[in-house]
Amino acid sequence: MPAARFYVAAPLAAEIVGTSFRLPDDVAHHAVRVLRLPLGAPIRLFDGRGGEYRAALDRIDRHGATARIDRFDPVEREWAGAPTLAIALVATDPMDAAVRKAVELGVAAIAPVVAARSQGAPAGTRAEKRLLHWRSIAIAACEQCGRNRVPLIAPPVPLDEWLRSFAAAQGPGVIAGPGATRSLASFAAGSAPKLVVVGPEGGFTEAEMARAVGRGLVPVHLGPRVLRADTAAVAALAILAAVCGDAR
Repeated sequence: MPAARFYVAAPLAAEIVGTSFRLPDDVAHHAVRVLRLPLGAPIRLFDGRGGEYRAALDRIDRHGATARIDRFDPVEREWAGAPTLAIALVATDPMDAAVRKAVELGVAAIAPVVAARSQGAPAGTRAEKRLLHWRSIAIAACEQCGRNRVPLIAPPVPLDEWLRSFAAAQGPGVIAGPGATRSLASFAAGSAPKLVVVGPEGGFTEAEMARAVGRGLVPVHLGPRVLRADTAAVAALAILAAVCGDAR
């Protein structure tokens, strides 16, 4: 059975190798109370800066837990050339699913945008809490799938504001639209997109699509069927992984 993996928010240093490291309270709780790992269980720790530390639980008591750090493994499981996913806000559960699956599939970053048909666009304190929630989902997805670098999730911004700044992204960008005449697979076979844009339930409005195309985004379709927003995000990334190399 693969060793359980845990993200540690504080940067880890090479000096901890060969020592007994006190696990942060949230990590200790997850390892001991949730997963019920026994003494001596192998675990992996990572801080999001690349690589992971191989360790084993060497103390468990009412105060928490410690792990003996055996060595640092510089393993990388990132997708070279991974795209950024810009996704219009949708309802809570589909949005959570899209974030989780996008991270598992290797996305470089996620940019939530607020479109005309977006659902559940939060504001103020609610927006901050939702962003923290998405970031916690990204961390959990990294723990599960083996990634050692946590992709950035940007705060939500209005679509037009995001369109004015997206040109700073390196490489071509595509926007999913059921009426597009070119498939994402055929586009990617000639030029790997560095940016994938997916609309909300009901899609982008014609005016939004026109503005996106005016900023240089290329309309593409994902097949003959109309997909839910969260499904479209997953399908687009899976297509790119297959065509552009990550899944080979």
